[in-house]
Amino acid sequence: MKSLTERSAGSLYWWVLATLFLPLAIPGLVLKLLTMVKEQRNARNLNGKVVLITGASSGLGEALAHSFFLAGCKIVLAARRKDELERVRKDLLELHTTVPTHPPIILPLDLSDLNSITDKVQSVLEIHGAIDILVNNGGISVRGDALSTAIDVDIRIMLVNYFGTVALTKACLPSMIARKEGRIVSISSVQGKFAIPYRSAYSASKHAMQAFCDSLRAEVAKDNIKVTLISPGYINTAISMNALTGSGATYGKMDAATASGASAEDAASGILKAIARDEKDIIMAPIAPRVAYWLRHSIPSLYFWIMKKRAEKLNS
Repeated sequence: MKSLTERSAGSLYWWVLATLFLPLAIPGLVLKLLTMVKEQRNARNLNGKVVLITGASSGLGEALAHSFFLAGCKIVLAARRKDELERVRKDLLELHTTVPTHPPIILPLDLSDLNSITDKVQSVLEIHGAIDILVNNGGISVRGDALSTAIDVDIRIMLVNYFGTVALTKACLPSMIARKEGRIVSISSVQGKFAIPYRSAYSASKHAMQAFCDSLRAEVAKDNIKVTLISPGYINTAISMNALTGSGATYGKMDAATASGASAEDAASGILKAIARDEKDIIMAPIAPRVAYWLRHSIPSLYFWIMKKRAEKLNS
């Protein structure tokens, strides 16, 4: 058995620890509790919201449609492929029969057709009267070095990923501002935070969205419009299959990194949580991309050396 002296020493040890660390731990616990309460309240408030999702015909957009639908939202499915939108709509209605929901509507939309975007948004407003949340998820990737990538490919990537998204955002904003309520959610990429070899066109389009969202967030805050930028790492979707090569042809391969990425369902769940927490700018990625982001801004010389070695390896 322990002696009285040993027990006293042990009690003193835990008393010192509690005295030192408890005052530090309590504020953190209180903050976490308040964040959880806010997240739950905002998640409940999603019920009945009109959510327009681009790129909703497959992959992350399709997963987001299911997540928002389960939250009781009025979903607007937007993409170029009407037949695939019909499939997603059918799945939503058949897979979630026990959830009180609103029938989704389909919006055939080509983000590269800038002149049609305003009329597309107006057609949604005529049906629902509002767009509460715009999820800018539609986009296209590219695989090719900067030198040999045709300028037409650079233009097409920027047209879809940046200008089309900006045009859609601008078309939705006036009705949001008039109501003093709304949220713009843009699905970017960690490659919008730092660039990697053979992704110059794609990274450039995502860097542009980062800047646009940062400026927009400050400008519309007075109108109670929220702007959330999500920067995921690799997600296991068909993005590499549908990517363009430098010549403009379809890449048609599943990258190993993409295949080992997070599931679209997990990514969609994380995005809804980010919205419920009212996040402004969040990276959703494993440790390696987070370290790369930190290196790019903290030790850029090391980051540039690593990227040079990566380019040499990919080119060998």
